[in-house]
Amino acid sequence: MSITTDPLSSLAEAPDTVAARAAGLVEPSARRRAPRPHALAVTLRTLGPLALLGGWALASATGALTQDVLASPAQVVEAVGELWGNGQLADALAVSLTRAGLGLLIGAGTGLVLGVVTGFFRLGEELLDSAVQILRTVPFLALVPLFMVWFGITETAKVALIGVATSFPMYVSTSGGVRNSDRKLIEAMRSFGLGRWAIVRTVVLPGALPALLSGLRLSMTLSVIALIAAEEINSTEGIGYLMAQAQNYSRTDVLAVCILIYGVLGLTADGIVRLLERALMPWRKATQGAAR
Repeated sequence: MSITTDPLSSLAEAPDTVAARAAGLVEPSARRRAPRPHALAVTLRTLGPLALLGGWALASATGALTQDVLASPAQVVEAVGELWGNGQLADALAVSLTRAGLGLLIGAGTGLVLGVVTGFFRLGEELLDSAVQILRTVPFLALVPLFMVWFGITETAKVALIGVATSFPMYVSTSGGVRNSDRKLIEAMRSFGLGRWAIVRTVVLPGALPALLSGLRLSMTLSVIALIAAEEINSTEGIGYLMAQAQNYSRTDVLAVCILIYGVLGLTADGIVRLLERALMPWRKATQGAAR
């Protein structure tokens, strides 16, 4: 016995369905927005920075913002050309990026290992988690005097400070992501004879990938913040050294250049993680597009 659906009967039932929805008896269907063109989205995102730049230029042109307070955008551009021409900016960038990169590598790697150990192994959680949580509550800036006593005014102190600052966000994200792994899938892999580290490598880490990338994003952002603090420790090179020299000579144009460089480094770090998310988790973009 076959059942056929008459299109006319479906049309006849439509008013009843509309009335039922109006009465709250039927859950309304989700409205999907039309995808916004990429060019339009990029344009809208640039409106905010352009408005800030326009306000800055207007305040400088009208005299509301004097040079001794903050240089104009044109003067900042001239300062960039000056610093790049004499090689100071390139050298400072190379030194600062090396510091931030080494500190991030050490800190994120340490946080990743500790997060896997405490999130996957019960003994590791019992032995290490409480100690790490206590250390996590200590502001990394409070460690500056201690690191100066331990390491002196050296590159080791600066890299170690960045490493400490970037390790805890990675640890918290990794530990939480590993704990939320699919236990049924882990048990299934154990039944196939996989060892613990093989399960971590093939099941746990891929499943915790969203949490890992979130932790990496926070760690990369903190690496720039910690870099600013680290380069205040009597630096003789790097972006922080340029800022100190500019402060001594009241060069607000160079100060603005250094501040903008720090901002660009933070945005670049965030953009790198976004690219990693698109490359490693292509399904997330499709899911987010359908939900909007």
